[in-house]
Amino acid sequence: MEQLVELKLPNILGSEKVAIEKAATIAEKMGFSMDKIEDLKTAIAEACINAIEHGNKFDENTQVGITFASDDTSLQVVVHDEGDGIDPKKIPKDRVDKDGLPRRRGYGVFLISNLVNEFSIEKKPGKGNNVKMLIHLNR
Repeated sequence: MEQLVELKLPNILGSEKVAIEKAATIAEKMGFSMDKIEDLKTAIAEACINAIEHGNKFDENTQVGITFASDDTSLQVVVHDEGDGIDPKKIPKDRVDKDGLPRRRGYGVFLISNLVNEFSIEKKPGKGNNVKMLIHLNR
């Protein structure tokens, strides 16, 4: 049976901690290992901070939405922003720039994609982005 939890957070740094704690509670009740819970917490923190900083551009008149959908085998988390957002195609995929030097930015997306089983970013029609993350229970 699928369960759904939705949160709306103020667009201020630090509010991601609410999403992290909710994710940990849900994942713990589902039976995730502590390692997977820590991976999930890190991925959600990065996605929320990106929504605050890049999506909503620190605009305190906007919110960050988080949707948790769980079933017997996995937990899907979607982080929504309300801003003009970012173009997912412009997110650097390489860890080095054109001169071969390490990039200073863009590691959050790289990190998220390596901590969850499935990851995507989609621009919402109009304003905002959805960052979708899926992590499997694998009992």
